[in-house]
Amino acid sequence: MFIAMNRFKVKPGSETAFIEMWRQRESFLDEVPGFESFHLLQGETFDDYTLFSTHVCWQSRASFDNWVKSDAFKKAHAGAGQSRDFYAGPPRLELFDAVL
Repeated sequence: MFIAMNRFKVKPGSETAFIEMWRQRESFLDEVPGFESFHLLQGETFDDYTLFSTHVCWQSRASFDNWVKSDAFKKAHAGAGQSRDFYAGPPRLELFDAVL
Protein backbone atom coordinates (compact mmCIF):
# COMPACT_ATOMS: atom_id res chain seq x y z
CA MET A 1 0.00 0.00 0.00
CA PHE A 2 1.05 3.59 -0.67
CA ILE A 3 -0.44 6.62 1.11
CA ALA A 4 -0.51 10.20 -0.14
CA MET A 5 -1.43 12.88 2.40
CA ASN A 6 -1.84 16.62 2.00
CA ARG A 7 -1.79 18.73 5.16
CA PHE A 8 -3.77 21.95 5.16
CA LYS A 9 -3.70 24.79 7.67
CA VAL A 10 -7.19 26.28 7.52
CA LYS A 11 -7.92 29.75 8.85
CA PRO A 12 -10.14 29.96 11.95
CA GLY A 13 -13.79 30.24 11.01
CA SER A 14 -13.27 28.59 7.59
CA GLU A 15 -13.47 24.98 8.77
CA THR A 16 -17.10 24.34 7.81
CA ALA A 17 -16.69 25.89 4.36
CA PHE A 18 -13.46 23.90 3.82
CA ILE A 19 -15.20 20.63 4.70
CA GLU A 20 -18.15 21.47 2.45
CA MET A 21 -15.79 22.27 -0.44
CA TRP A 22 -14.30 18.78 -0.12
CA ARG A 23 -17.75 17.18 0.27
CA GLN A 24 -18.92 18.71 -3.02
CA ARG A 25 -15.65 18.26 -4.93
CA GLU A 26 -15.52 15.69 -7.70
CA SER A 27 -12.17 13.95 -7.27
CA PHE A 28 -12.35 11.49 -10.19
CA LEU A 29 -10.19 9.15 -8.06
CA ASP A 30 -12.36 6.18 -8.92
CA GLU A 31 -11.39 6.59 -12.59
CA VAL A 32 -7.78 5.60 -11.87
CA PRO A 33 -6.75 1.97 -11.33
CA GLY A 34 -5.15 1.34 -7.96
CA PHE A 35 -7.21 3.85 -5.94
CA GLU A 36 -8.40 2.32 -2.66
CA SER A 37 -9.82 4.98 -0.33
CA PHE A 38 -10.01 8.69 0.49
CA HIS A 39 -10.53 10.40 3.84
CA LEU A 40 -10.58 14.04 4.92
CA LEU A 41 -9.23 14.28 8.47
CA GLN A 42 -9.68 17.17 10.88
CA GLY A 43 -6.96 17.66 13.48
CA GLU A 44 -6.16 20.03 16.27
CA THR A 45 -7.21 23.67 16.31
CA PHE A 46 -4.62 26.27 17.23
CA ASP A 47 -4.91 30.06 17.58
CA ASP A 48 -4.08 30.70 13.91
CA TYR A 49 -5.31 27.56 12.10
CA THR A 50 -7.05 24.18 12.22
CA LEU A 51 -5.10 21.27 10.82
CA PHE A 52 -6.73 19.13 8.11
CA SER A 53 -5.29 16.31 6.03
CA THR A 54 -6.40 14.32 3.04
CA HIS A 55 -5.46 10.65 3.33
CA VAL A 56 -5.54 8.67 0.08
CA CYS A 57 -4.66 4.98 -0.05
CA TRP A 58 -3.30 3.48 -3.26
CA GLN A 59 -2.35 -0.08 -4.15
CA SER A 60 1.19 1.08 -5.01
CA ARG A 61 3.42 4.06 -5.68
CA ALA A 62 2.98 3.35 -9.40
CA SER A 63 -0.81 3.72 -9.00
CA PHE A 64 -0.32 7.13 -7.35
CA ASP A 65 2.16 8.22 -10.03
CA ASN A 66 -0.33 7.22 -12.73
CA TRP A 67 -3.01 9.31 -10.97
CA VAL A 68 -0.76 12.39 -10.95
CA LYS A 69 -0.17 11.99 -14.71
CA SER A 70 -3.83 11.30 -15.53
CA ASP A 71 -6.58 13.44 -17.04
CA ALA A 72 -8.59 12.66 -13.90
CA PHE A 73 -5.95 14.46 -11.81
CA LYS A 74 -6.09 17.50 -14.10
CA LYS A 75 -9.90 17.60 -13.87
CA ALA A 76 -9.89 17.22 -10.08
CA HIS A 77 -7.41 20.06 -9.59
CA ALA A 78 -8.77 22.45 -12.24
CA GLY A 79 -10.28 24.87 -9.69
CA ALA A 80 -7.82 24.35 -6.84
CA GLY A 81 -6.65 27.98 -6.75
CA GLN A 82 -10.16 29.29 -6.09
CA SER A 83 -10.09 28.24 -2.43
CA ARG A 84 -6.93 30.10 -1.35
CA ASP A 85 -8.87 32.23 1.14
CA PHE A 86 -9.24 29.17 3.39
CA TYR A 87 -5.53 28.63 3.89
CA ALA A 88 -3.11 29.92 6.52
CA GLY A 89 -0.21 28.66 4.39
CA PRO A 90 0.47 26.32 1.47
CA PRO A 91 -0.60 22.65 1.55
CA ARG A 92 2.15 20.14 2.35
CA LEU A 93 2.29 16.84 0.46
CA GLU A 94 3.57 13.80 2.37
CA LEU A 95 4.08 10.38 0.75
CA PHE A 96 4.38 7.05 2.56
CA ASP A 97 5.13 3.45 1.67
CA ALA A 98 3.46 0.94 3.96
CA VAL A 99 6.23 -1.16 5.50
CA LEU A 100 4.19 -3.37 7.86
